[in-house]
Amino acid sequence: MDASDDLRIDKWLWAARFFKTRSAAAQAITGGKVELNGDTVKPARRLALGDRLRIRLGPFLHEVVVKQLTPSRGPAAKAQLMYDETPESLAARERLREQHRLQPKFDREEGGRPTKKERRQIDRWRSDG
Repeated sequence: MDASDDLRIDKWLWAARFFKTRSAAAQAITGGKVELNGDTVKPARRLALGDRLRIRLGPFLHEVVVKQLTPSRGPAAKAQLMYDETPESLAARERLREQHRLQPKFDREEGGRPTKKERRQIDRWRSDG
């Protein structure tokens, strides 16, 4: 097999811009967040054209088919040509994105942290009681 015919899975995930660093890609693979053809693998596993990957990034699941094996990281437009995402994966991610958008927000009405003045009032109240 020629060197251009296969590539480490961690390097491919980094070049395809799923992860910012190769070590982050390796950590995700080791943590079970990446499956190759339905199996968990190690970061050094070699990819081949046509392999199917399931990549969990936060709440989203990407199911892609490898189209190109490019070892160097390039622009995002070039990286998107390295794989085809399945229509089911796109639809599922869009549904989840919409569900997240429609969920109610649970923020404090008063805002974030108390101001310095509010904190002093809280401290006075606690020390009096």
